[in-house]
Amino acid sequence: MKRRQFITLLGGAVASWPLAARAQQDGRMRRIGVLTPYAMDDREARARLVAFLQALQQLGWADGGNVRIDTRWGAGNASDIRKFAAELVALAPDVILANTSGAIAPLQQATRTVPIVFVGVVDPVGAGYVDSLARPGGNITGFTTFEYSIGAKWLELLKQIAPGVTRAAVLRDPAIAAGPGQLAAIQGVASSLGVELRPVGVLDAGEIERDVTNFAREPNGGLIVTGSPGSVLHRALIITLAARHRLPAIYYARFWAADGGLISYGPDLLDQFWRAAGYVDRILRGEKPADLPVQAPTKYELVINLKTANALGLEVPPTVLARADEVIE
Repeated sequence: MKRRQFITLLGGAVASWPLAARAQQDGRMRRIGVLTPYAMDDREARARLVAFLQALQQLGWADGGNVRIDTRWGAGNASDIRKFAAELVALAPDVILANTSGAIAPLQQATRTVPIVFVGVVDPVGAGYVDSLARPGGNITGFTTFEYSIGAKWLELLKQIAPGVTRAAVLRDPAIAAGPGQLAAIQGVASSLGVELRPVGVLDAGEIERDVTNFAREPNGGLIVTGSPGSVLHRALIITLAARHRLPAIYYARFWAADGGLISYGPDLLDQFWRAAGYVDRILRGEKPADLPVQAPTKYELVINLKTANALGLEVPPTVLARADEVIE
């Protein structure tokens, strides 16, 4: 079964999965907390949770069977996320799954003892979540999203698919470590590619619309959307603005292209949630986060939306098409 098919398995369906043969039979109900900064009705966020739950089920853990899973959805509200982090810690779970820095930071403030597995963090060492990738050293480990150097690849791909771009608005969150880090990587190659950059914040919808609209008043512009919870929360607006102002745009994950974005390049995020279930399983069976090395992505995807390319009047070079993992028509 392909992991992307999990998108259809939403809501209470996951609770009906039977126990797998490997399920522990010691009679003790284990407890897993899940904290995500996204909204409950966000399709991509739900797909990630379903991938995680499906992987857990194959490892012998079924929600409502031998494990209870408590999920909190932050919906982009920082105060709610802090409150939910404290609530989950108070439940004394065996382990917590944290999606992005937006979730891991308040959890780290709430506990230094409850095991935490993160997904979607770019620089966990720089952010102070772990001592090192090989030896995390504390109660936290997990899976990085990508290295900052991927930012250079985004600009290179944008120039290949839209050679006329000489200006690029970089949508990033300056409040998290990944925001400045990704921007710096893009700046490192911008001059050699003849592209002028303009940073745009992603925390406020009004700011996004105002800044992108002002940016689009001059010709030869494009967009680079970096990874952050803020960009995901406002992705419908960002994709709409790119189409309205005819701005070629590159994004960091497949779901952007699936939702109408032009091109995306980045890790298979559903695969990372699948792998995170393996770490949760190992912790439930007695291993410690301090001994589980932080892992990098193993799968990267180049996805091109030809329908969007045609709407923008762009002809995708055959060399780029040949490298694509998926072409949406």
